[in-house]
Amino acid sequence: MESKPNQWKDYLMLHFIVLIWGVTAILGKLITIPAVEVVFYRTLVAALGLGVLLLTRKRNFSIGIEEILKLVGTGFLIAAHWILFFAAARVSSVSVCLAGMATCSLWTSILEPLTSNKKIQLFEVLLSFLAIAGIVIIFRVEFDQKLGLLMAIGSAALAAIFSVLNVGFAKRQNPYMVTFYEMIGAFLSVTLFLPIYAKYFTGGVIELVPSNMDWAYLFILSIFCTVYAYSVSVELMKRLKAFVVNLTVNLEPVYGIIMALIIFGEEEEMSGGFYWGGALILVSVLLYPIINKVISWRKTARVSVKV
Repeated sequence: MESKPNQWKDYLMLHFIVLIWGVTAILGKLITIPAVEVVFYRTLVAALGLGVLLLTRKRNFSIGIEEILKLVGTGFLIAAHWILFFAAARVSSVSVCLAGMATCSLWTSILEPLTSNKKIQLFEVLLSFLAIAGIVIIFRVEFDQKLGLLMAIGSAALAAIFSVLNVGFAKRQNPYMVTFYEMIGAFLSVTLFLPIYAKYFTGGVIELVPSNMDWAYLFILSIFCTVYAYSVSVELMKRLKAFVVNLTVNLEPVYGIIMALIIFGEEEEMSGGFYWGGALILVSVLLYPIINKVISWRKTARVSVKV
């Protein structure tokens, strides 16, 4: 990736977006209705909010049937990702759920070269495995929460897939339009899943009546953590590689865990090994822009020597 004057500004904005995403697991735990119902309302409110925004800006919604179908299909992956994500926070803890999301970088380091015909970068893979080492440490010391961790890892794999897909969409479409159609797809997929969910998972019970506080949390989750954060992330993907985005998302557990400790107190306190694992994840994130900058300088120096 070539160095650009505003590259560090993009990195800072990306970190701000990841900080916002760190709040999502906390909101998911504060909301009293189950994970599937949370995603149902999150995608509905997000799609409606984006629709109103795009109408006020007089955007043309016609981007071609083929493109719309691709975005709607990607929305199915996003819905599955969110359901696993919120369910993981419920069956384990916010901290373990967020830690599992750090595997995004490993999945992306494999998927992105396969979809973009780019060579696999050795340092990207090594940094990914550094993050995975942190996950292994966490898994060993918090084994009683393995189900939540595994669900979070599955959620991370889905996140890596749609992030790689969004790199292509971001180059062709307005980021808010991308998010709008993906939220429609996510909402449709959850709606179609509800009868199956009721029959096989809840004994016919669907909790679609949020409390007043649930509505407040859902609004924050849908508008601020979804419409705003998700659309800005798609915009950033025009200039940053999917690997960079997902590696930085590894900081989501760090930000989220700090906030969860403040909000939930002793409920979120973990063993020392958990924080050692988190430290490895943090190192993997911070090293990326430094190594990438050094590589860019070396390439520039080689070109200058040849000239």
